[in-house]
Amino acid sequence: MTSVTPTLGIGTVEAAVEAALSTVRRNLDRFGGAYPGDTTVSDRYLLRPAENGIPEGGNRGWTTSFRTGTLWLAWELTGDEAFRAGAERDVDDFARRLHAGEDLDTHDLGFLYTLSTVAAWRLTDDEAARVVSLEAAETLMTRFLEPAGILQAWGDLSDPAQRGRTIIDSLMNMPLLTWAGEQSGNPAFADAVRRHTAQLRTHIFRADDSTFHTFYWDAETGEPLRGATEQGAFDESCWARGQAWGIYGFAMNFAATGDEGLLDAARRSARYFLAHLPADDVPYWDMVYTDGSDAPRDSSAAAIAVCGLLELAQVETDADLAVEWTERAHAILASLIERYAPDPAESSDALLRHSVYDLPKDVGVDEGTLWGDYFYLEALVRVSVPGWEKYW
Repeated sequence: MTSVTPTLGIGTVEAAVEAALSTVRRNLDRFGGAYPGDTTVSDRYLLRPAENGIPEGGNRGWTTSFRTGTLWLAWELTGDEAFRAGAERDVDDFARRLHAGEDLDTHDLGFLYTLSTVAAWRLTDDEAARVVSLEAAETLMTRFLEPAGILQAWGDLSDPAQRGRTIIDSLMNMPLLTWAGEQSGNPAFADAVRRHTAQLRTHIFRADDSTFHTFYWDAETGEPLRGATEQGAFDESCWARGQAWGIYGFAMNFAATGDEGLLDAARRSARYFLAHLPADDVPYWDMVYTDGSDAPRDSSAAAIAVCGLLELAQVETDADLAVEWTERAHAILASLIERYAPDPAESSDALLRHSVYDLPKDVGVDEGTLWGDYFYLEALVRVSVPGWEKYW
């Protein structure tokens, strides 16, 4: 067990892990190879709705691999072969999805294939999973836009509404390309990561260190155009989950590229996030809201931030700051365990309650989310398993 601060005792973490694993096991038994939806509905995951020819419970959207990643974490924690078998079933389905060309028009191939096939390769030396991961990385590279030096976020590349647009979440998709570059020796992958992350560190921040959710470039000239939001309160607000992605994503990409500007960007993301937390250390869904607001919280943003702060502490070159990032991560995690993880008597399908998916569209407000579950369990693994190696 790694050392913990007074706010996060060993017994507290162990109990939280056991409660989370019980829920993961129950959901695996219930859903089998079918995929739950992005979020709970009144604390219950339902089968993922059918869409665009993909049947109910099918593998579509950007969140399905968070279930897979959660199963891999559960297997690492327990050695229970039922968790491994469930994860490997998903891995086979991600190979099928890629080869069938189903719902691949997104930068979120990084999320989808890092937590499924790359994790399988890292954990089990699955050669078929390695090959699929490289194919997924090649597919992701088709979204790289010259001369802007970015990977377009969403949609068909010919869609004028999406052309030249990326989002802060994209930082978390870069590890697939970094891994592919290491495996293949092809420098184009590392070059794309270096250029894309440099564009974000230069343009995604405002002067006060808050971040835009999304930013547009002219796809023909490469000129930076404007920041905006898709899921935040308004274009100039600071969407909490985006700021958390900044902490984790910039820290990881600093380690991959050696770009000191990315370390500075991770610190800026962290300082703003931490300075705008309410008293219980779990943010409102947008950081314009403060103590006393009746706005919903986003516990998933807090879970991402915990993982990001612990990652930042690992790569931090200032020892005092590394201690600060660790202590603040432990304080946030302690609050999640105490106030946002469901009591066993509540029998929620989620590992973590009170998240927000997309409030402007009234989707998944005050519910559990697949990514909140994954990052909460990753956070617990990070503090309870010495030397744990991330999938990213």
